[in-house]
Amino acid sequence: MSSQTAPSNPTVDPYQILQIALNADGTITRHREIPNTPPTPDPSHSTPVLSKDIPLNQSNNTWVRIFLHREALDHNSSPKLPLIVYFHGGGFIISSAASSIFHDFCANMATDLHVIIVSVEYRLAPEHRLPAAYDDAMEALHWIKTTPDGWLRDYADLSNTFIMGVSAGGNIAYHAGLRASVETDKLEPLVIRGLILHQPFFGGSQRTQPELRDNDPILPLSVFDLMWELSLPIADRDHEFCNPKVGDGPQFLEKIKPLGWKVLVVGCDGDILFEHQIELVKLMREKGVSVVSQFGEGGSHGVDMFEPAKTKALHVVLKNFILSSLVA
Repeated sequence: MSSQTAPSNPTVDPYQILQIALNADGTITRHREIPNTPPTPDPSHSTPVLSKDIPLNQSNNTWVRIFLHREALDHNSSPKLPLIVYFHGGGFIISSAASSIFHDFCANMATDLHVIIVSVEYRLAPEHRLPAAYDDAMEALHWIKTTPDGWLRDYADLSNTFIMGVSAGGNIAYHAGLRASVETDKLEPLVIRGLILHQPFFGGSQRTQPELRDNDPILPLSVFDLMWELSLPIADRDHEFCNPKVGDGPQFLEKIKPLGWKVLVVGCDGDILFEHQIELVKLMREKGVSVVSQFGEGGSHGVDMFEPAKTKALHVVLKNFILSSLVA
């Protein structure tokens, strides 16, 4: 086997790193207790950002968590806020919209970016392999356009909507964007202005140089390989859900250019997925999509979620992108 298709380090057990166990029926048992944060919908609560959970599809056990800065309640006559529809990370197989790391991240964005956020609790693999998460994403967009929820009705400017995700959530945001690009008329009055792909999770059968180095001590290559193995409908990293250069994805990108959407891709060259993200930017530019890319030096996958200084720097980039994409 050539080095470009070499397997990940066989001495590393990704199941142990992720603290999951594969069951005979194809499901997994998740042993790691990931901290969760409950919503705080009561305006009398001292938190600066209110949040509440609303069912999306009870049969699929999906729901959304809405984040609204309390200042919006005190300035009801102010212009409505741009909307971010957000998808959490976790390799498609772990974590939740309620996970404390993603709850806190969304709450901080609501404060710093002056936006309202709908964070989507989508179905996880392998119990629900892709495209289940993409289906849930589209269901959330259609729910938003018709929901009678007071926060969205009174404070969200649906005509300035952005689809955003981190890691696997960035992959979901991308594929939701592709789907939404061919049914924009069905989504009105929700109007998408851009996609925000934060260290998006993509891959392919050909190994990149960062993958061959495989020097991330927290998330080695074998972990990413296992995530794809458990989430893709077939075990092939050249499936279009993983590799954006194959399948119908490039054709769908051509639908985005006439819509005038902007796409922001944010990452760092210390991310093992860095070159896949660079290739995605190149592909979109080849298709005429308006792309802004921001790649920092060093770092690692997920660094913006854990280092406050990196988070603040990211928020500056996000705020500038959103402001440049808004339509009055």
